[in-house]
Order: sequence, then C-alpha cells, then structure tokens
Amino acid sequence: MLLISALYIENDVATHPRVAALKQRYANVPHISCDRYGEVFNPKSQNFRLQKRAPALIVARKHSGRVLAAPDGYGAGEGEAYYFSHMLNCLYDCRYCFLQGMYASANYVLFVNFEDFGDDIDRVLEESPNQEQVWFNSGYDGDSLALEPLSGFVEHFVPFFQSRPRAMLELRTKSTQIRCLTALEPVDNVVCAFSFTPASVARGLEHKVPDIERRIAAMVELQQKGWRVGVRFEPLIWCEDFRSRYRELFAQVLEPLNADKIDSVSIGSFRMPDGFFKKSRELYPDEPLFAGPLSSTRGVVGYTDELNFEMTQFCTDEILSRVPADRFYHCKEALA
Repeated sequence: MLLISALYIENDVATHPRVAALKQRYANVPHISCDRYGEVFNPKSQNFRLQKRAPALIVARKHSGRVLAAPDGYGAGEGEAYYFSHMLNCLYDCRYCFLQGMYASANYVLFVNFEDFGDDIDRVLEESPNQEQVWFNSGYDGDSLALEPLSGFVEHFVPFFQSRPRAMLELRTKSTQIRCLTALEPVDNVVCAFSFTPASVARGLEHKVPDIERRIAAMVELQQKGWRVGVRFEPLIWCEDFRSRYRELFAQVLEPLNADKIDSVSIGSFRMPDGFFKKSRELYPDEPLFAGPLSSTRGVVGYTDELNFEMTQFCTDEILSRVPADRFYHCKEALA
C-alpha cells in the first residue's frame, strides 16, 4: 500500500464513493478538510525534496481543463491527440522529470470525478466526427498505472474506451502494476506504453522505478495476453559510451517482444522549459545531468543541436534494424 503522511479531502468530494474507499484504506493517517486542493498544493514556500520523502494525498474535483490538446509531436497516433490527467505528481522520483520544476508541491493530487473526464472525452469525439481515430494520452502529469490500487483509474476507463472504438487510449507508465489489465480481456483501442533508459542511467536518475527486467517481464506478459504494448525510449539521456549502452538497451527491451505485434516504438530527446530546469537545478545542484552538454533555445533546455542529431540518428538506425518502420516515430516533446 502506498504510504502517505496525510489525506487531504476537498469538501466538495467528501461524500464521493471513491473518497469513502480511500478514507477506509487510510484510516490511520490524519484526514484534513480543505475547500480547494490548491490551498495545499500551490503555496510557493514548500520544500519539494522534503515532501517527496513523505508526501500527502489530496483528493479533489477537477473543475476545468480536464481534456487538453496534446503538444505537437506527442504520441503515436495519426489522428487528433489529447491528454488528460487524473493525477498530479508521480510515485517515482526521476531527476529528468519536468514535474519537479512545474509544481511547488511533491504531494499527490487524485481527481476523483472520472465521470466528468468521460463527458469531456465524449464531447471531443462529438466535435471530431471526421476523424477515424482520436488519441487520448494518460500519464503526462503522473504515471498511469503506478497508483492504480488506490485510484481505480484503469478499472474505470478501460471499459469506458472499449465502448468508444474511435477513441484510442495510451497508458504511459514505468510501473509493473499490470494486474488491473491482466484481469481484463484485451481491448483493441488501449495501448500500454512503457518508458526506458539504459540501466546505468536508470540507477542514477530513476529513483523508486522498478528495474528494467521487471518492466520487460510486465510488457511480455501483457503482449502474450493480447494487449497492445508500446515502447518509449524517452527521454534520451547522453552518457558515457552512449552508443554501446543504448544498443544494449534496445536489444534487452525489444528482443523478448514479438516485433510484429509491438504497437509502436518511440524516441524523444531530453527537453525541459527554462523555468522548470532552473528550479530542478536548484533542487538538486549536484546532479550531473544538469551540468551536461545542454543549451537553451526558444525557452527550452535540451542537448545541443549537434549532439541531439547524433543521438537521435544513431537510435533511429538501431531501432529500425529491429522493428518495422511503420511502428517507429520520433516524439518531439519528451518532457518526462
């Protein structure tokens, strides 16, 4: 069970059935009422690093901005692309993650009004009648699967999308929490996409994340049970012996999978808005990642153009030697 220091509850959702279950689950931690989650989540004086050690869970209602247009180049679909976030912040603690620079708080926010999200998804579909497929991406502001035992997100939304075949759902994750999917029959318009960096990079930068072997095993199990599986080598992180380490990673991750049944494989360079980068560097001033060969262009920090080209070209060639070209794409917005 996820350990939390306190359970904050918006008054507006105090009697919601999902909140009642959480109250029972966390009967032994303080229950604190609030009018709006921002009272707890948004104050600027919070210590993100300290909170990350013992975060609280805030349950709330998302009133607006529930379904948003995805950034250009984000996602694998050919149709329109959107994203929606039932949670803010992540169980994991990746040093390259933009969330640490975006939010003042490391506490988790769970929006429990899933039905309102569903209404907005239906509205998007109604307004896009000429689109054969419309993609909805989950996992932009937090991992899609990691907190499933307390959120019930997959349990609710997989059947929702199953009844809307024009809507494609991508669950972006680093989690091995797949029982929520293996307990269900595979759904053709749901893709579970796992993110990877080389083991040496993951050990230094991806704190609390399940190791690569366990994530690969989860992918293999899902694929064998008929689920569509995607692979995300995002963000690309420059490291010593980059070519050998990424060549080894591609073999390690892709060889156990049935290449003909991989939904998609993507790469995406490390990128972070200037303001988020500055705050992240202040949080972790000794982090070698932030002292790497980076530059700022048009308000976004990333690797130099020359190095970025070298990395993406090498990775593209290596991946295309292993998977069909129509399954590969380059994500322009790899922020996490």
